[in-house]
Amino acid sequence: MRFVRDLFAQLVLLRDVGPGWSAVLVVVRLADRLVAPVTAVALSALVGTLLGPSGPQLFTTALMPLALLALVMLVGQMGEAAAEPLEYLVRSRVDGAYRGRLIRAAGARRGVAALEDRRNQVLLRQVRADPEHGIESTPGDGTVATIRWLCGLAGTVTTCVVLARFSWWLVPIVLVPAVITVVVRYRLLDLVTGGWERATKGELHTDVWREANVSPAEGKDIRVFGLRDWMVDRMQSQLREVNGPLWRSVDRVIRMEWVMVLLMLVGLVPAYFLVTRAALDGATTVTVQTAVLAAGWSLYQTGGSSLDLFHMSGAGRVRRSLARLRERWESMDEAAIEPADGARLLPERPAGLVRFENVGFTYPGTEHPVLDGLDLRVRTDELLAIVGLNGAGKSTLIKLLCGLYRPTSGRITVDGTDLAELEPEDWRSRLSVIFQDFNRYPLTARENVVLGAPPRSGTGDDEADLRAAAEEAGFVSVLSWLPDGWRTPLSRARSGGVDLSGGQWQQLALTRALFAARRGANLIVADEPTAHLDVRTEFELFGKLAERRSETGIVLISHRLSTVRRADRIALLDGGRITESGTHDELVARGGSYAEMFAVQARRFRDDAKEA
Repeated sequence: MRFVRDLFAQLVLLRDVGPGWSAVLVVVRLADRLVAPVTAVALSALVGTLLGPSGPQLFTTALMPLALLALVMLVGQMGEAAAEPLEYLVRSRVDGAYRGRLIRAAGARRGVAALEDRRNQVLLRQVRADPEHGIESTPGDGTVATIRWLCGLAGTVTTCVVLARFSWWLVPIVLVPAVITVVVRYRLLDLVTGGWERATKGELHTDVWREANVSPAEGKDIRVFGLRDWMVDRMQSQLREVNGPLWRSVDRVIRMEWVMVLLMLVGLVPAYFLVTRAALDGATTVTVQTAVLAAGWSLYQTGGSSLDLFHMSGAGRVRRSLARLRERWESMDEAAIEPADGARLLPERPAGLVRFENVGFTYPGTEHPVLDGLDLRVRTDELLAIVGLNGAGKSTLIKLLCGLYRPTSGRITVDGTDLAELEPEDWRSRLSVIFQDFNRYPLTARENVVLGAPPRSGTGDDEADLRAAAEEAGFVSVLSWLPDGWRTPLSRARSGGVDLSGGQWQQLALTRALFAARRGANLIVADEPTAHLDVRTEFELFGKLAERRSETGIVLISHRLSTVRRADRIALLDGGRITESGTHDELVARGGSYAEMFAVQARRFRDDAKEA
């Protein structure tokens, strides 16, 4: 039953191709599969004519079956030549549409928990079905193989009709072993695709080494530390470990091919023997013998190749992996992030008060809470600095503020409305976020910046906003030496492209955030936005950010307390909650943990200055 369901599921994907090209491929493949039985009939007719009475009419009599045989062979050659580009077209359209749906489904996740989950990562690796990683079969491969197999089934039925026309008892003798051959092959190949599925988890580890070997970033470490041989040995060792069962399954299939040959002989040899003996005894004619010999062999040809059966099995596993992934996505992500019925939208200019009310949060699959009873007020008309030791939960707080996760306990409100009741995309369009691990897109400088503009807010002149954001972030000095200004690709792999330093990339990320603010966002959230900048550039940038806090609220996370001292308010995150809050002078005067941290940093800078 699963085999039949897989067949129908693969044929449904032809909707991505369109009825026209799908029908053309079916007709071409059907004609190709009918060549073998029709050849048997034409060859039988030709032999029968040649064995008939000789005379002046022999050539004329033999001309028709000879022409038919030539026509059939010509159609077979033309069909095979036409089938390959048609199959490429069908395969490409099916795979393109499939991957498009997969990307849209992944991007539609309201939060990131489902994307970060380890088991989901394994399923994602499976459903991507990237042939570059090994023996994966794509949905397009499965669809094309299904068409070939079904057309081959039509050829098998036609062949059986040809056999039955000459002698009905030959049909079961030849057909039963052929069917057994197909069933055994499919089950063996299903074991191979199952081995591939189990090996996927381990393949994720080897992907790290594969990508590192060709990555410019990791390439520096590999060459400086002499890691090449060690890395290749490590990758090969992991490959052998995770793919051992898969390779044993493949070896088993190869060895079982001899069994397939024996099964084929079990059907063909008795049939050939009986019909040949009947021809010698005069019970049948050489014409019948020729038809049976040709049709019997063609029966195994039209039954489908091992590669077709492999692609059908592999594509079926991809489809089932996708179904499991969707179920996990729905249970982990949408149930937690999807807003309630009748999700509310914020007014065009909200009052701008965000509250964390007794918020607790524990990452899925863990037991230790990251946040526990956190209370915090965030305004969109002030510069709020959040400080704390590594692992205190500062980045987690940002994820909750963005609605990428929901609190395990407590709630977050925006102007008194629970964030869970708001439309997530509407709320995020009001935010401009710089994550600590911000993305560096291999696009032009301009494209890298305008990606930060909320898609549904803000109007005005893009160029004016770009210039103003670049001025504010100090990115203008970087633009001055880019070969083509804003149009310069920021990747050495692209023609005319360049790469930026860590500090320059950080300035670009700040430009992106400030551009978004000019296009409608009213709260900038920045996690360590100046970690790669020199002290002078950081000081100047912080001053510019402080100047715009009346227009756009700013939440700044930083370890450099000498910089955040100019914030309107500083909140110390410790033990999963806010333990101290106030201005820099107030917190220093209080003599608590913040004052101690500031004193340690100040002492270090004084010591460094003395040594210099």
